[in-house]
This record gives sequence, C-alpha cells and structure tokens, in this order.
Amino acid sequence: MISPRITIVEDDADLRRVLVEGLQEEDFDVRACTTGAEVLASVEGRVPDALVVDIGLPDADGRDVCQALRARGVQAPVLFLTARDALPDRLAGFSSGGDDYMTKPFALDELIARLHALLRRGSPVVAEVGGMRLDPAAHAVSCGGKVARVTPTEFRLLAALAARPGEVVRRRELVHAAWPHGAMVHDNTLDAYLARLRRKLRELDGSPEISTVHGVGYSLG
Repeated sequence: MISPRITIVEDDADLRRVLVEGLQEEDFDVRACTTGAEVLASVEGRVPDALVVDIGLPDADGRDVCQALRARGVQAPVLFLTARDALPDRLAGFSSGGDDYMTKPFALDELIARLHALLRRGSPVVAEVGGMRLDPAAHAVSCGGKVARVTPTEFRLLAALAARPGEVVRRRELVHAAWPHGAMVHDNTLDAYLARLRRKLRELDGSPEISTVHGVGYSLG
C-alpha cells in the first residue's frame, strides 16, 4: 500500500515538528515547508495527495498560496490552520479553494481524521493554464519569460479564473474569491479590475486571455 503524500506548510518549528512526527506515525509520507514560495517550488517535482497549510505564513497569506496552487492545476485537498476563528476568516479560506479549516490549538487526532476524510474524496490532478504561473508572495504573474505585478485583489481574481480554465466563473464567485466576506462590490468595480488584469496579461507573451460571458461572468483560456 502506497502511503498518502502530505505536504505541511507551517513556519512554527515546534508545531511543524509535532505535525511531521504525528503524521509519520500514521504512515503518511510527509514533506514539510516553511514558506509559500517553498511549497510552490516543491509541487513541481512532487504533487501531494493533500496539504496542511498555515494561513499566517511569513512570506504570503496561506489563502493566496492555495489559490496559486489551484491556478497551477493542483487539486489536492487543502486543510487550513489558523489562529483566527471569525466567520469572515473561515469563509475567505473556503473561497480561496480550501477544503477544511482548523483553529489553533487543535487535537492532532482530529486533524488526522479530517485528512483521511479529505483523501477519500479523490486524487489530485495537475495541469497548466498556458504556462502561466502565479506568485502569491510577490503578487506577480509570469508567462513567456515576462513578469507582471498585480495587486492582491487582482491576484485573487486571476487565481480564481485560473483554477477553472475554460470554464465560466460567475461574477458572484469572483467577488467572493477576491473581496472580504460582506464587502459591497459594484458590478463596475469588478469589471474595472478585470479590465486592468486583461491589460497586464497582454504584456505577457503567450498568456491566456480573459473572456467576458455577458450577464454571467468571465473565463480564462
């Protein structure tokens, strides 16, 4: 039997050690990372079956890292760890592509049980969107050897589109992915952000295009 591959992204050394040792005792194949940049580099050669991601990473918000992973086609389930338990924080985690959410402190046995439940849902798929890469630490997108800087909101919009290449992402879904829960976002505000993203993508050689599906939403492909 092949052990499930788990990637842990946690900068707290003590907690990281507890997670690694606890999961290894359960026969998981564990890899540990400390930053968002490190985990994005690690999935190039080893796609995990599931990830445990701390939201408060030193170089990036864990939710942005999750969106970058989804944009790269990594569909492995993500379990977020955080010290924040407010409803808007939990909703933001799910909107960014997370599958489960645990608040610190937590019981290791419960985390293991939740990982087993997530793993039963299916296997990860790896794909790319026209060679485009999203960097959540630098809030940048690259393609064809060129790099464009984007704002955090633009990053989240682009990541939400890139996670579902060729599909129509509804306007409401984009708003939920890019703005805090409960934010009042007018239609023309969303359109303005997407227009700026289009201009930035045009500067990148071979980047996918954002298409408008009138009255419904947008798609990337």
